[in-house]
Amino acid sequence: MRYLFAKENLEILDQFAWSNTLVGLDFDGTLAPIVDDPAWAGMRTSTRRLLENVAALYPCAIISGRAQSDVRVRLRGLELDALVGNHGLEPSSDSERCAKAVIKWLPVVEKRLGHLPGVMIENKTYSLAVHYRHSRRKKDAKRAILDCAKELDGVRLIGGKLVVNLVPRGAPHKGLALERLRDKLRCDTAIYVGDDETDEDVFMLGQPGRLLSIRVGAKAGSHAAYYLKDQLEIDPFLRLLAELRQARGRRAADK
Repeated sequence: MRYLFAKENLEILDQFAWSNTLVGLDFDGTLAPIVDDPAWAGMRTSTRRLLENVAALYPCAIISGRAQSDVRVRLRGLELDALVGNHGLEPSSDSERCAKAVIKWLPVVEKRLGHLPGVMIENKTYSLAVHYRHSRRKKDAKRAILDCAKELDGVRLIGGKLVVNLVPRGAPHKGLALERLRDKLRCDTAIYVGDDETDEDVFMLGQPGRLLSIRVGAKAGSHAAYYLKDQLEIDPFLRLLAELRQARGRRAADK
């Protein structure tokens, strides 16, 4: 992984900004800082303003692990081209199958994990998120979640920051969602920024020259090509994206 803001790497962002590119962004840990209680997550005022500028200059999509209705509330008032929830599967033609799977899993998960101190089960209709951030015995809590998942049919596990996501196997993921949106919006290229294991479905697409993959926080083993040092760098990233597109407009007008 290479640091995006290193002088020698800034040209790649300029090249994408000058193309017909889709800007895709995760929410938690990317646009919004990670917080102890997911219900309190939100963007800084500065980030919101910068995102509004970017969305006015580029086709822009949010692809979040949150339920679509949840993240929509947190982005109310912003004019975005697309909003995808549940790790890429909402909306999807596969949603009915996924909802049925979650209905079958929920009693098992609640029975096995609902009594564990500090463990919270979040039902997102098409997937489940089992948070253990507040557990005093995090290793034991995670082990219990993984053991419980062995009892569930057709489950795919996606890890995260002190959370395990239970997603129906074969459901559309973030990588498929990004490709679908890139085609739908008739974009030639895409930029995607994410921070977690669920974003690896995008990073693993590869596609040099067509996809600029950026991870918030360097991590060994990630398939992202570039990284930002931390979530605070999302503001200068968005600011630079807007400045590059605006510069393109000024140069075109001068011709």
